[in-house]
Amino acid sequence: MAFESLTERLQNVFKNLRKKGKISEADVQEATKEIRLALLEADVALPVVKDFIKKVRERAVGHQVIDTLNPAQQIIKIVDEELTAILGSDTAEIVKAPKVPTIIMMVGLQGAGKTTFAGKLANKLKKEENARPMMIAADIYRPAAIDQLKTLGQQIDVPVFELGTDMAATEIVKQGLEQARINHNDYVLIDTAGRLQIDEKLMTELRDVKALAQPNEILLVVDAMIGQEAANVAREFNEQLEVTGVILTKIDGDTRGGAALSVRQITGKPIKFTGTGEKITDIETFHPDRMSSRILGMGDMLTLIEKASAEYDEKKSLEMAEKMRENTFDFNDFIDQLDQVQNMGPMEDLLKMLPGMAGNPALQNIKVDEKDIARKRAIVSSMTPAERENPDLLNPSRRRRIAAGSGNSFVDVNKFIKDFNQAKKMMQGVLSGDMSKMMKQMGVNPNQLPKNMDLSAMEGMMGGQGMPDMSALGGAGMPDMGSMFGGGIKGKIGEFATKQAMKRMANKMKKAKKKRK
Repeated sequence: MAFESLTERLQNVFKNLRKKGKISEADVQEATKEIRLALLEADVALPVVKDFIKKVRERAVGHQVIDTLNPAQQIIKIVDEELTAILGSDTAEIVKAPKVPTIIMMVGLQGAGKTTFAGKLANKLKKEENARPMMIAADIYRPAAIDQLKTLGQQIDVPVFELGTDMAATEIVKQGLEQARINHNDYVLIDTAGRLQIDEKLMTELRDVKALAQPNEILLVVDAMIGQEAANVAREFNEQLEVTGVILTKIDGDTRGGAALSVRQITGKPIKFTGTGEKITDIETFHPDRMSSRILGMGDMLTLIEKASAEYDEKKSLEMAEKMRENTFDFNDFIDQLDQVQNMGPMEDLLKMLPGMAGNPALQNIKVDEKDIARKRAIVSSMTPAERENPDLLNPSRRRRIAAGSGNSFVDVNKFIKDFNQAKKMMQGVLSGDMSKMMKQMGVNPNQLPKNMDLSAMEGMMGGQGMPDMSALGGAGMPDMGSMFGGGIKGKIGEFATKQAMKRMANKMKKAKKKRK
């Protein structure tokens, strides 16, 4: 996950600030010095760091911060606002043409991920806007790029226009655009050639394609893992082509994150999308405020909810909820839910989007074991159709047969079935509004909570935004991740997140009680 080291460093700075009752100008200087080092280690360009620290210091040494009741929170707020400003402040949308097609030209160095991202963006536009995109294979120097684009097109059912490698790129683009207008395609994505480094031959060809196509967007695809060099690449492309936006790929593998913090400030061009993984669906619209929140360890609930919403069909969720209420949720439903949760992305990355969880020591070494998920699938696959639909049929004899058929031990099968049944009970408590029952299922004794804690109010919060519990994000039908997905560290993730939420709520109630006294 991107920015991990930067997030950890900033969290330590803020932790030290929170320990102080009042903050002096010397404290501000020390804190900003640490922030400066953290940014430089993250490979943020030096001019960007200098400008950022200067603005934070100017605002943080003012009387409105030094004299405030909670100066630490005020400084965090200032850092958040200035970080958001560096990243671009507002979310940048695709600029659409007055009439179809909207033409998007993809440019960048070889290996940055242009071809792959063309497929990702086409798929996103098709799904979210119900659009009819077309891709043009204009990289005539790399035959593999044409084959790759055709494969992607088949995968997402988007047409690809290509004429091989023997024709000039401008002629391919010209004929491709004519075809798109005949077919009334909403978007045309032009995959252009790249080089290992910028040269005049490449730029001449790209300028010719630009002059011919008159694109509405020229999106520069940059590999985030090259750090602040990404800003230099972006500057040169912008000077030659006047790019309209930047796409950062491989941001999931960038532990430093300097590219995202440098590109916007140095080029003045907005970051429009990020690539977050290898799958065709691993693409996110870039929201500066949300990215700032992630970097500062404050979570990103909006993106998390959007991910859940994208994977969960409302009608299906309601059907699942009804099955939970009627106690008819079976192993077929479990596999369906498992698929949808996996499609949201790595579990450890999703949890870090919860407020306060990014820097939590308990999550440092959490890694989801994909083999464990495969074992769960094997167990269900070894059941007969009748056993999947009616878990009550699973007597010891049947469980031994399932263990042998799935390559698991008898103990593993027993534990999986036990976890499944516990999750069903817990979700029944949630859906019935019985908060006490749900808490007991999690191992929390309601009698040990503060006497003034209103469980009925908390029951009303379930399914809303009151608890950062993963099970509530995808609609009412989503079962608890912790119990449903097995034992070990991975199986404790959902349970841990929920208990942490309960503890925070209990602490807030205690503080409120003391304040009233």
